[in-house]
Amino acid sequence: MDPEKLEKTRIRNKLPVAREGLPFIFVGGALTFFLLYVGFQIIAVFAGILSLLTIYFFRDPERARDCDDKTVLTPADGKIIDIKTLNDGKNLLGGPAVKISVFMTIFNVHVNRVPISGGISKIDYRPGSFFSANLDKAAEQNESNRITLETENGHRIVFVQIAGLIARRIVCWVDEGDRVKTGQRFGLIRFGSRLDIYLPIDSRICAQVNQRVKAGETILGYIP
Repeated sequence: MDPEKLEKTRIRNKLPVAREGLPFIFVGGALTFFLLYVGFQIIAVFAGILSLLTIYFFRDPERARDCDDKTVLTPADGKIIDIKTLNDGKNLLGGPAVKISVFMTIFNVHVNRVPISGGISKIDYRPGSFFSANLDKAAEQNESNRITLETENGHRIVFVQIAGLIARRIVCWVDEGDRVKTGQRFGLIRFGSRLDIYLPIDSRICAQVNQRVKAGETILGYIP
């Protein structure tokens, strides 16, 4: 299949699991049945449990929420670990901003979703380290994928996929120039990680630190 068509298929996924997980699930299932066939029942049980955990990790529930063009949804499942006001221009937004950080454990849904409708103006992948994603230095030093979006009202926001201690694979299914919609799938990070989002300084934030959030459902705030 053409790579571009494959990416769009992943964005419009209708399966209960992310397509990125299918190879792992098929291999795990095949290994389980093989072990049963050759008589290694105990090992087969462990292989079967690992296969079920893999299915659970790559689950991709269908989600939809009606939003206006100023509503910002969380791009990731997990827990909000920080909400910070940045008054200088030394951040990814290039000016005063509000930064919200969402930490994802291995038990969260790991499919990421677009926080607000607009156009993708820039994607910047950067290799790096793999510190625990809940540490402050992870945002600066870990492997990351930074996506800049221009909203329909002319505002600019940035959201960043950040690899964690275990996560070694950041996946992004959108490209520069794409038009995207609020809640649309845009990527995935394997095995625990973090996602930061930078909003205009005058945004109205309604989320709170330690709040549990769901991508494509939970409202973080409203841009001007």
